[in-house]
Amino acid sequence: MKYLLLVFAGVAVGALVFSNVEFNFSFNGTSLSSKPNFATATSNIENYPIQSLKGFNEAFVQIAESATPSVVTIFTEKTVNQRFVSPFNFFGSPFEDFFGMQGGGMNGRKEVQRGLGSGVIVTADGYILTNNHVIDGADVVYVRTSDNKKIDAKVIGTDPKTDIAVIKVNVKDLKPIVIGDSDKLRVGEWVIAIGSPLGENLARTVTQGIVSAKGRANVGLADYEDFIQTDAAINPGNSGGPLVNINGELVGINTAIASRTGGFEGIGFAVPSNMAKKVLTSLIATGKVTRSYLGVTIQDIDENLAKAMHLKAGEGALVGTVIEGSPAAKVGVKTGDVILEFNGAKVTNSVSLRNAIASQSPGSMVTLRLLRDGNVQSLSVRLEEQVARVADASRTEAGEVSTALGFRAEDLTPELAQKMKLKPGSGKVVITAMSQSSSAYRAGLRPGDIIFSVNKRMINSIAEYSAIVNKAKKGDMLFLLVERAGNKIYFAFNL
Repeated sequence: MKYLLLVFAGVAVGALVFSNVEFNFSFNGTSLSSKPNFATATSNIENYPIQSLKGFNEAFVQIAESATPSVVTIFTEKTVNQRFVSPFNFFGSPFEDFFGMQGGGMNGRKEVQRGLGSGVIVTADGYILTNNHVIDGADVVYVRTSDNKKIDAKVIGTDPKTDIAVIKVNVKDLKPIVIGDSDKLRVGEWVIAIGSPLGENLARTVTQGIVSAKGRANVGLADYEDFIQTDAAINPGNSGGPLVNINGELVGINTAIASRTGGFEGIGFAVPSNMAKKVLTSLIATGKVTRSYLGVTIQDIDENLAKAMHLKAGEGALVGTVIEGSPAAKVGVKTGDVILEFNGAKVTNSVSLRNAIASQSPGSMVTLRLLRDGNVQSLSVRLEEQVARVADASRTEAGEVSTALGFRAEDLTPELAQKMKLKPGSGKVVITAMSQSSSAYRAGLRPGDIIFSVNKRMINSIAEYSAIVNKAKKGDMLFLLVERAGNKIYFAFNL
């Protein structure tokens, strides 16, 4: 009997090898009072034995068959007012009054704009992940499932800062995808993208590629960027659809492509599943996304900054502005500190640090390992909830642009501050003109930057500034701390 039970257990497990387990979960309507109950993996497609070319082909078929039922096509409708200019506008208001028109045009007619995107079911009772830009501003949202059912959907919440949105359909027994761990992805891994590129007639198109890169940022798509880059074909309409690993698990939400033509060129971007899952859970539980903030501006340490500060490029993140009254200010973080570690993890760039801080719950205690004037120290800080903060925006005699420096600096007089739209009293020395061919310009300095220090020496007058820079020779490195739009930034460049 013991061996017979083992046989039955083996058969049951084998029946689930290439499919996700379906679960029926109940929520209290859409009250957003509970965390989502996600499907859990009970099998490993990744361990499918490959002994022939046919077996390799079959593995990809099984991945697609496992994930495709969880993919939906999303349709949106938005009503807009179309206005057109009246020919009587050229004759003045008496004609407008006579014909009952206002503002130089006739009453606009309403027009319905329609959009299309993709989404992926993540719970059996109808929660669906997609991109914010897919449903942004829509009056009507509905989906079409893999079995061709049209279902009305409700927007549960959106997070434009990551371009993630959650919608819900009131249907039970759906096929949820298992959410994988995107942190475990490696460059070179096989992945597939599923969605509805270019139109409904191409719904649930499956394309295959590899993970081309991880941690892509400064793409300009969202405030918080940590994109997975892939060469799996992604086109308009794929937005919001899943990026799936070889185990059939969701590892990303396809978001955008980089293209010169508007079509696929082998560079696609997906929001990592770990980031999307945190946003999803927060939107379902509270209807909003809360993030923590430390209260500093930070920047990467490039080769010039590293040389000036005797560091390795890509080691830590450099602190610029420390916001007064912020968590960082309360524990003594200072401008010029280099954050080497955050909660025990090494910091290699400002983007990863910013994402790590934001992902913590407000009120969390975290540890910072700092480098200050050659000394390493550790600080514990309690993070606070991030709220919208607006930074306060904020001449020797005027001469020619310095040939050696590549820019001209002057006393920041009240008259000059008014002329350059700077905050009076925000500093002593300001850059007023630059040569665009200079190394200072290439390093990032711009007119309007207020100089606070040169080579780590604070500047309180144009005379102090001149005394330092006049000693600089060709080939020397200048290390400047400047303020721009209320934020302090470091720049280093060779003369």
